[in-house]
Amino acid sequence: MDTDIAQANRTWWDGDAERYHHSHASYLSSFYWCPEMLHEADAQLLGDVSGATVLELGGGSAPCASWLAGQGADFVTAFDISMGMLTRADRDAGVGLVQADAQALPYRSDSFDVVFSAFGALPFVPDVDAVLRDVARVMRPGGRLVFSVNHPMRWVFADDPGVAGLTAMIPYFERSYIETDDAGDVVYAEYHRTFGDWVRAINGAGLKLVDVLEPAWPDGLEETWGQWSPLRGRIFPGTAIFLTELP
Repeated sequence: MDTDIAQANRTWWDGDAERYHHSHASYLSSFYWCPEMLHEADAQLLGDVSGATVLELGGGSAPCASWLAGQGADFVTAFDISMGMLTRADRDAGVGLVQADAQALPYRSDSFDVVFSAFGALPFVPDVDAVLRDVARVMRPGGRLVFSVNHPMRWVFADDPGVAGLTAMIPYFERSYIETDDAGDVVYAEYHRTFGDWVRAINGAGLKLVDVLEPAWPDGLEETWGQWSPLRGRIFPGTAIFLTELP
């Protein structure tokens, strides 16, 4: 477990929580899988959760888990590494909230029927293979894991929603972005996986890859969300959603 990376990202998200919620209020108002505003009520990627036990990975302030708690699940819990994010969760939504690191899941084996993540945790751990193996451990046979992440091809473009963000600049095979301070200490870390990396990590965890969704930018959505924008979204995908099952 990389504790230095965990500590850096915990501090980063604690400090960014207020800005993040102010800037993305509409996205954080319900269960949206991605900045393309694909809602779980429409996509039904998790299937019928009635009577299910559900875990959200890296849930932030848990808007997705909070929405899901009203859909008939038997038990819904979410964890995040950042207390700054967790303190902004709806305490009346009926979601169990835990501060934890995805690199060390504090759950028993065979505990959850459904596990999901909407841009949470997985892009910020250096060894996603180990994390997915641990996720599979806490799933029940026949369970479903669905997660959304940056589309792998998005990595090669600059984080710019405008014309400058249409030019490929970063090698596709460069797998990490590490930001350090003047003393050389890590203050932020994010990791890139190629499509092949994701497929191998899923298979290596004993999961079955069922489908991959690449949501198109919807007509009428004009909101810029960080690096996501109508300009870029209508040219190339910004999100990949992986649907997997545990045999």
